[in-house]
Amino acid sequence: MVMGPSNGDLTKTREVFRELSKFKKDYIPEAKLSMGMSGDYKIAIEEGSDFVRIGSAIFGERN
Repeated sequence: MVMGPSNGDLTKTREVFRELSKFKKDYIPEAKLSMGMSGDYKIAIEEGSDFVRIGSAIFGERN
């Protein structure tokens, strides 16, 4: 499971996701990659994530 930086910098998030996706392809191509959460799942999918966590997008923010 990979989470992007918590500072909200989506450019940096994309860089992190891209780097991890490349690592997976180069070293463990049979593995599945879980990257991204509700705020950045579209970027995660674009960068090769197999799974995303979008709970708050579905159920709303926690109280």
